[in-house]
Amino acid sequence: MKNSDYTIYFEKVSDTLKKIDQGVLDKMVQAIFSCREKGKTIYIFGNGGSAATASHIAGDFMKGISYQLEKRFKVMCLSDNIPGISAISNDLSYDEVFIEPLKSFLTKNDMVIGISGSGNSVNVVKAMEYAKSVGAVTVAVCGFKGGKIKDIADIAVHVPVNDMEVAEDIHLVIFHAVKQNIIKQLKGDSYSMGYNYDQRVQ
Repeated sequence: MKNSDYTIYFEKVSDTLKKIDQGVLDKMVQAIFSCREKGKTIYIFGNGGSAATASHIAGDFMKGISYQLEKRFKVMCLSDNIPGISAISNDLSYDEVFIEPLKSFLTKNDMVIGISGSGNSVNVVKAMEYAKSVGAVTVAVCGFKGGKIKDIADIAVHVPVNDMEVAEDIHLVIFHAVKQNIIKQLKGDSYSMGYNYDQRVQ
C-alpha cells in the first residue's frame, strides 16, 4: 500500500465526518439523558465490528461516563452474551439473537441503539421493529444508504459513505463525541477533554 493510499483513506474519513448531521447527535444526547432521568435502560447491539463498537460504548457508559455519578446510566450490550447468542442461533436462528433478550427485558421508554453498517442486518432490523412495538425509543446508527433501520428509528445517525471500514470508524468517533458531550454537561469542560483520568493511566 502506497503512502498516497493511506492519504486517500484518511481523506475519505475526514470528508465523511463533515457530512454528519450534528443536530441528530444533539437529539441522541437528549434522548440518552431522558432515559437516565426516567431510570430506564439503554440496550445496544450490532454484528461484527458493530458488535465491538456496541461493547466498547457500553463500557464507556459504565466507567467513563457513570463513574462518580450518583445517578448512573444503565447500559447493556446484547452482543456480549456469547452463550445466549450461540444458543439462540443454534436452536432458533441468528436472526433472533437480539430480539429474544429484548422480549425478556425491554419495557416502554427504554432505549434501543442498533448499529449496522448496511442498516439491513436482519437481527438488528427485527430487534428495532420489536422495540418500536413496545414503545421504546429507537436509535439507528448506520452507514451506506441507511438501510431499513434508518426508516424504522426515531433517531437515525447516518454515516453517508459506501465503505464499511470508514462507516465503522466514524460510528466509534460519533459515540466518543457523544460521550464527551455528555461528560461535559455532567462534569464540566476539563472532563470532556479527556482529563478525567488519574496518574495511573498517564
